Amino acid sequence: MVGTVDSQRDFDRRFRPTSNRIRERWERLALAQRQGASMPPIDVYQVGQLYFVKDGHHRVSIAMATRQQVIDAYVTEVDTAVPADGIRGRSDLVMKSYERIFRARVPLPERDYAQLACADPWSYAELGENIEAWGMRYMQAERRFFDRGEIARRWLDHEFIPVIGMLRNADLIGAGTDAEAYMRIARERYRLMRTHEWNDEIISRLRRAAR
Repeated sequence: MVGTVDSQRDFDRRFRPTSNRIRERWERLALAQRQGASMPPIDVYQVGQLYFVKDGHHRVSIAMATRQQVIDAYVTEVDTAVPADGIRGRSDLVMKSYERIFRARVPLPERDYAQLACADPWSYAELGENIEAWGMRYMQAERRFFDRGEIARRWLDHEFIPVIGMLRNADLIGAGTDAEAYMRIARERYRLMRTHEWNDEIISRLRRAAR
C-alpha cells in the first residue's frame, strides 16, 4: 500500500494513526483481531503496481504494524489514459502525469510514443511546447489551420524523424533518449545560430561546437 484516497489524514504515509481518537479505535480493532474476530476485506484502487486504500485504513495499519503479509481485499483496477506499466513508486505517478498531459497536447498512435520517451518528467512539458511552437510556424508557412493530431503527425514525419537521422549520422545523440537529444541539440542550435532550420551546414557547426 502506498497511499489513500482519504483526504482527512487520519493516518500518516506509513499508515500510523495521527490522533488519539484514531489510535483508540486502532487498539480496539487490533485486540479484536488477536482474539480471532474476522475482518472484512479492505477496498483498494490499483494503479499499475500501486494500491491506494479506499476503505479499511485501520485494518491496513494493523496489518503493517503486525507484519501481516496477506490481507483480503476488493481491488478496483484503474484504467489510465497512459499505460500503467512501470508504475512502482510515487515518483512514477509524477512521470505518468506529465506524460498524460503531453499525449493530450501531442496526439499520436500509441506505437509512436516509444520514440518520444523522456527520463525527466519536465522534459515532456518542454517537448510539448517545442512541438506546439513548431506547429504554429508550420501553419503560418502553409497558411492553413491543422488540428493537434495533424500537427503531431507532420512534426514527427517532417521534423523529428529526419532530424534524429541527421543527429545519428553526426554522432550527436549522446546519452539519453532520442527525444532528449532532439531538445538538447535544438536548444544549442538556437543559442548559437538563432535559427529553426536544419541542414548539413548547421549540423556541421553543431558538431564542431560539441567538440
